[in-house]
Amino acid sequence: MGTVDHRPKITIKPMLNQYSNLAEAVNLEQEDTRDKKEKRQDARKFIVDLEISNHHLNCLECPKDGDCGLEKEALATGMMHTTFHGRKIKDHKIDCTNPFFEYDPEKCLLCGKCVQVCHLRQGRDVLSMGRRGIETRIIPGYGDTWDKSVCESCGNCVAVCTTGALTTKNHKSYRKWETTTVQTTCPYCGTGCQIDMVLKDGKIVDAEPANGPANKNLLCVKGRFAAFNFAQSKDRLTKPLIKKNGKFEKVSWSEAIDYIAKRFTELKTKYGPDSLAGFACSRSTNEDDYVLQKMVRTAFGTNNVDNCARVCHAPSVHGLGMTLGSGAMTNTIKDITTDVDAILLIGSNTTEAHPVIGVQIRSAVQHGAKLIVVDPRNIDLVKNSKLHLQLKAGTNIALINGMMHVIIEEGLADMNFIEQRTEDFDKIKALVADYTPEKVAEICGIDANLIVEAAEMYAKAKKAPLIYCLGVTEHSYGTEGVMSMSNLALLVGKLGKPGCGVNPLRGQNNVQGACDMGCDPFDFPGYQKLNTPGVVEKFEEAWGTKLNPNVGKTSTQVMPAAGEGKIKGLFIFGEDPIVTDPDTNEVRHDLENLEFLVVHELFMTETAEYADVVLPGLSYLEKDGTFTNTERRIQRVRAAIKPLSGVKQDYDVFTEIATAMGYPMHYNSASEIMDEIAQLVPTFGGVSFDRLENPNGLQWPCLDVHDPGTPIMHVHEFTRGKGLFMALPYHPAKELPDDKYPFVLSTGRELYHYNTRAYSERTEGITELAGLGRDKSYIEMNQVNADELGIKDGDRVRVSSRRGTLETYANVGQRVLPDAAFMTFHFPDGNANIVANPMTDDIARCPDYKVCAINIEPV
Repeated sequence: MGTVDHRPKITIKPMLNQYSNLAEAVNLEQEDTRDKKEKRQDARKFIVDLEISNHHLNCLECPKDGDCGLEKEALATGMMHTTFHGRKIKDHKIDCTNPFFEYDPEKCLLCGKCVQVCHLRQGRDVLSMGRRGIETRIIPGYGDTWDKSVCESCGNCVAVCTTGALTTKNHKSYRKWETTTVQTTCPYCGTGCQIDMVLKDGKIVDAEPANGPANKNLLCVKGRFAAFNFAQSKDRLTKPLIKKNGKFEKVSWSEAIDYIAKRFTELKTKYGPDSLAGFACSRSTNEDDYVLQKMVRTAFGTNNVDNCARVCHAPSVHGLGMTLGSGAMTNTIKDITTDVDAILLIGSNTTEAHPVIGVQIRSAVQHGAKLIVVDPRNIDLVKNSKLHLQLKAGTNIALINGMMHVIIEEGLADMNFIEQRTEDFDKIKALVADYTPEKVAEICGIDANLIVEAAEMYAKAKKAPLIYCLGVTEHSYGTEGVMSMSNLALLVGKLGKPGCGVNPLRGQNNVQGACDMGCDPFDFPGYQKLNTPGVVEKFEEAWGTKLNPNVGKTSTQVMPAAGEGKIKGLFIFGEDPIVTDPDTNEVRHDLENLEFLVVHELFMTETAEYADVVLPGLSYLEKDGTFTNTERRIQRVRAAIKPLSGVKQDYDVFTEIATAMGYPMHYNSASEIMDEIAQLVPTFGGVSFDRLENPNGLQWPCLDVHDPGTPIMHVHEFTRGKGLFMALPYHPAKELPDDKYPFVLSTGRELYHYNTRAYSERTEGITELAGLGRDKSYIEMNQVNADELGIKDGDRVRVSSRRGTLETYANVGQRVLPDAAFMTFHFPDGNANIVANPMTDDIARCPDYKVCAINIEPV
């Protein structure tokens, strides 16, 4: 029968050899298990005893009371008091220097979770364990206070803290058992992070990261701390306003709707439907934007409808639409940051504009990916990169042509892919033959060897996504720049495959959705083009009315047309062009020249001040609906708080205006609107609110109720059939520096504020961290130029262009090249758009925010 196993682990077979019956063996095993449990429990009690011996046991005062890991362990083990009575840690002051959270070392278990999340997930290495023995504690930076470190205040360390050592300052106002949570989607950038809003007594008191497919339990500082205060701000608009004798007066909704309908109808009758226009909101829901464009097309009778993609990623919609058949990100965030060999990052300051994606790029580098950064600035990710091609602004197309030259010359092109899945390769081959590394290096102002190295690194990598942002699109030739991205990926066969693709990072939370919903003068919802036979007729039948068959004006055409008297009436939903559009002085003139302007907003913005009627809107926290993030993922937006008293749902406002103008329209819910979208938009055919309860949402194309969605596009064939190479020569920007304006200005975002600051500035603490800690505008300039002009860091300077002049503060260093400069448009004391370049590209009509000739002089 074999020998008896005398090891501590008891098994049934040897027991049957030694004992007369199974019951006796089982009893022995149970006794042994009980003994092990007692030992484990004793060890557990000992650990808890050690922890509480050195822990500040002021549980009733602690925000984590009732939700503390140590407290739960103490209750589970019965350890209410410590048995140790030796010397305790010396009293340490609580570090309150961060505006959003506090660190209490006397409550710290030294578990290291915060250090690990900062190092391995956030990739910042701000936190570490310092000192020795009983004095060991978590230290930020080099051991000074939190505000002296390079901490970004993302709060991800707080989220993983098991005790009250790291707690948000918001948490002082509630205990976990008093709260409920509602999961929704972040209202800032296009990443699409999932957030749990924490509610107490019907009010949002905090926000926590949720495990969404795009953010994986991470948030940036804005999503964590600045995503709800604005919705509860006391300066929200609550009543419709009509300007009478130059002053706004509160009126009823019925008076406001009737007045708007009357004025727009009068203008439509007198000047024709194309004298009217409407701008959609890229921060509102898909459902709201769908109804807005429907109102413009049916009641106004025009296709003059657009959204803010016009001034950011319209070149992506047009450019990728022409070359691949679909103007959207081809792969998923997870796919392009998890298992990749290299990343080609062009014109994207990801850690500031899309912070959670930037974090995942840093993680990819930690796991071995080689990062190539192409950017005129020395951005944050440069220190994580293998190569930095710091080219002159406006020379992207020359660089890409140079890289393609190297790839073809060295035989690195994927000829099988080219032959089977593309067309017009011969044209691109002929074009780039002249773009030698030496020639391109002179155009771009970089080393020719870097061009060769970058081309080889990208082409030879098995998995290498191309990621780009506004540094590619916001140019005089932005659409051509996007097509160049497509050319490069087609050349090496990196499309339709995991870990590859062409991936534009969309700017605002729902700018992808606003485009999907047809807030575009060229397209009906779902990119169904006006000039495609049968499309207009399809929507006429669905909407039960005759529609205008003519392509409308873009927002960048509407505004000048208003200045010329050709556009008479304009409805602006959730946009502030005085702050966001280039050439502010001209924008003011255009708005002043309108006969009738309606602004639908949360706050009295600069643009709203020019309106004849101002309508109060609802924040994303007061409505149900969906946002579509940068990776085409449709996700739920859920109402967390009750709408402000007397404020209508935004889509109800649009339906009531349309009805008053003679086109009856009504919806009972946002879900009902999505059902209509699914009927009319093939790529949304399988989308419904029921299916969107899936925690991963749905990625379009989602053609029917059985379709799980499409994580990677163009797998078997491109949407247009074959990928199209576009032979695009390099052209200099339309505005170049000269003796009077010798510097090249580029504009962009910074981490802490967002666009017009309408959301972010209403959170105390954000302004403290923004603007290099001084909440005021600044211009980055090179040390060489500063020395030449006698300007020191922090000095006030005058910035002028052919369009205007502003004053701001110098931020002197090495982030920009000599003769270059950078500004944001977040700060009202020095908005870069006063001087910015309004010249647009010829296809998408997107302004050139990245190449603007300016002069800088000391004040």
